[in-house]
Amino acid sequence: MSTLLTNIGELTTNVGDGPLRDAAVLIDGDRISWVGSAAEAPPAADVVDAAGRAVIPGFVDSHSHLVFAGDRAAEFEARMAGQKYAAGGIRSTVAATRAATDDELRARLRGFLDEMLAQGTTTVEIKSGYGLSVSDEERLVRLAAEVTPEVTFLGAHVVPAEYAERADEYVDLVVGPMLDAAAAHSRWVDVFCETGAFTVAQSRRVLEAGIARGLMPRVHASQLGPGEGVRLAVELGAASVDHGTYLTGEDVAALAASDTVLTLLPGVEFSTRQPYPDARRLIDAGVTVALACDTNPGSSFTSSMPFCIAVAVREMGMTPTEAVWAATAGGAKALRRDDIGSVAAGMRADVVLLDAPTSIHLAYRPGVPLVAAVWKDGARVR
Repeated sequence: MSTLLTNIGELTTNVGDGPLRDAAVLIDGDRISWVGSAAEAPPAADVVDAAGRAVIPGFVDSHSHLVFAGDRAAEFEARMAGQKYAAGGIRSTVAATRAATDDELRARLRGFLDEMLAQGTTTVEIKSGYGLSVSDEERLVRLAAEVTPEVTFLGAHVVPAEYAERADEYVDLVVGPMLDAAAAHSRWVDVFCETGAFTVAQSRRVLEAGIARGLMPRVHASQLGPGEGVRLAVELGAASVDHGTYLTGEDVAALAASDTVLTLLPGVEFSTRQPYPDARRLIDAGVTVALACDTNPGSSFTSSMPFCIAVAVREMGMTPTEAVWAATAGGAKALRRDDIGSVAAGMRADVVLLDAPTSIHLAYRPGVPLVAAVWKDGARVR
């Protein structure tokens, strides 16, 4: 069945020089078949009157950790009282996740996806990383693969307690039996290249092993301090390097000269009280920037892309237009997808109707639920 969204006051297409005014979008099946002026819109079986409101592409959240159990509210409270964030808190989530059943994890995962959809997110990447054993990492990527094709094997999240002081032995497990078990359910391989997690040499082993198994690389790097992770990501052709809280001039130059997207995660800085990255510096230098939520129980327990957009505009030097682009087209680039992230003929029909006249209101009215309707693959899901 065809659906026409018409009388759109402002349509953010991410194609061309700017938004379209008084526009319309025709959906046929799971694809967009036509975009243009509302006055020239073709007929359709179903017509939705946007009544002058704004339409944007569905958000593409290219960094999340949604398959987990447990809660770390006490850790958040301690940080708000001045305690510094450290990677070691991940181990408490690992213990809770290992103790949970598949059905418990599956139910919580579905709940997070419903939250995201209600806030306009139509595509989400999901990482493992809270199992850290062969059987648990396999089940986390398997459960993630039930709901998204964008599954990332993150067995190299941290070294689990049973391998304390034996990090190289744990990497042997990750690049061997664990990767063997997880690869069939995954598209991506990731590593936390950071003090307290994995060294550059260990990270290289993990990424190169994943590449050899047909997985594409992405990297967590420069979250807790400067390091060599960004340059490793660029060298290996990673689709994205994520966090980038502490970047050197050399890092910025390497990213600007590469196809690697820098995915910024403003919810992390909000939750950990670390300094916000300077997105203005990055964009002006020619770095491709994406925004994502990094939904996880320790450092960024938000599933709201509108919230992340508002924080990026207020604290990171992005314009509202740049932030919306980063949360849609930027996320698509971070996933190396050319079928999502924009509103144009031939693209997947993932679109969001806002209860606002322009997309600027996503930052202008922070915390206000502005998503009026969502279409995913052409079907209205909200």
